[in-house]
Amino acid sequence: MNTTALIIVLIYLAAMLVVGFWTNKKLNKTSTDYMLAGRAVPMLIVACSLAANNIGGGSTNGLVNRAFGSWGISAFWYVMAASIGLIPMIFFAPKLRGVMAFTIPEVVGRRFGKPSHIISAILNIIALFCLTASQILTSGTILSLLIGLDLNFAIVLAAAFTIIYTTVGGLWADSITDVFQWIIIFLGLLIALPFAINAAGGWNTMMTALPAEKLEPFGTLGFLGILSLVINYFLTFTAGPEMVSRIFSAKDAKASRNALIWAAVFMGVFSFVPTFIGLAGYAIDPNMPSNQVLAQIIFGHTPAWVAGVVSAAIIASTMSSADSDMLCGSTIFTKDLLPYFKKDVPDKTQIVISRILNVIIGLGAMCIALFKIDIITLNVFSFMLRAAGPIAAFLLGLLWKNAGKSAGIVSIIIGSLVGIGWQILANQMKVDNPYGFLPVVVGSAASFLTFIVSTYIERAMGRPPAPMLDIKE
Repeated sequence: MNTTALIIVLIYLAAMLVVGFWTNKKLNKTSTDYMLAGRAVPMLIVACSLAANNIGGGSTNGLVNRAFGSWGISAFWYVMAASIGLIPMIFFAPKLRGVMAFTIPEVVGRRFGKPSHIISAILNIIALFCLTASQILTSGTILSLLIGLDLNFAIVLAAAFTIIYTTVGGLWADSITDVFQWIIIFLGLLIALPFAINAAGGWNTMMTALPAEKLEPFGTLGFLGILSLVINYFLTFTAGPEMVSRIFSAKDAKASRNALIWAAVFMGVFSFVPTFIGLAGYAIDPNMPSNQVLAQIIFGHTPAWVAGVVSAAIIASTMSSADSDMLCGSTIFTKDLLPYFKKDVPDKTQIVISRILNVIIGLGAMCIALFKIDIITLNVFSFMLRAAGPIAAFLLGLLWKNAGKSAGIVSIIIGSLVGIGWQILANQMKVDNPYGFLPVVVGSAASFLTFIVSTYIERAMGRPPAPMLDIKE
């Protein structure tokens, strides 16, 4: 066990708790404060929060492993594609902020009615529950790998801290801790980079030691592979409650748009840092275990304090996603499903219910994480479930004035069924993307196509369009 690294990680975790209790005492007065930070979050905080939520374990430790492995320098596209995937959202972010909603299902329900509202809420809650479990498992795995803790204890520890500061502080706590988390993620790996390059013999020696195929900018991905990544990210971001909630929470439309621009810039710059750490690892020892590259570099070639900061950075990258998934799940239940069972729930009661749900979601996700289900399987399933069905109803419902009344529910059902069917096919074929297409892409394509066809059929039948959303300019 690395004692110095453990102390730094514990200090970081304690700081997250302090932020949670402080925001609860100073900033959380209403359910809007708790769930959407009072719709008053400054642009820079929103930008850091968006970036931190997108840079998880796969974009830090996973990216180092990809660069070390077959992807080489082209591994930077894994995050750069996410940065590019944010760009389309810039153009409709002001409309999203102007809807003045709490959740994606709420937007869908306002336009297409109760059935669409309920189904999209249930799909989102299931997906967010699975994603919370995935991120807690990732946090625990990284704690165990980097610090040397027992895996089960590390999972419980990661879950406990995430549950406490999120439950106490709400979205204000999430947003403020995301700023610290993004700074730690970026600076932690940036500080480690020169040590890694130096251990490889310096820049020139490192680049000379790398095989030519590792320096191919498109690598094994190719243009179509990169385009597929961009489309995948755009779909999952657009239908992602943890992303859209940040836009809802921005202080105004201009702040939401500028936050997306800066988040894309932050992520684009960051994409090269873990990539070059992975390449340095290959130059140091091409035979080291591919899943332990970052751990071997930081604990074998950097000072103890750097190892501690990097460990905190990797844990921060996963916790920043887990807290958002947990809070979005409780918000959707409280704002979208609870009113169908009990109307006019007092504002303070809504906060209490959301907090109880955060604990339930967090503990349930922790139990799933303890079973150590494959992380990639959980993520692929969750991204498909929340996007494949609702995405057309959400996006086209927001942008298309003459969208058909039935187009929402029909596209949600067809898109979800196609996405689930493609997921089953992927499991049977034991691949992530049968015939080169991820379940989320196939399901979303079916959802969009169904929505468009349904709208034109309704128009041909002379039916009036779905009621327009009230968008505050």
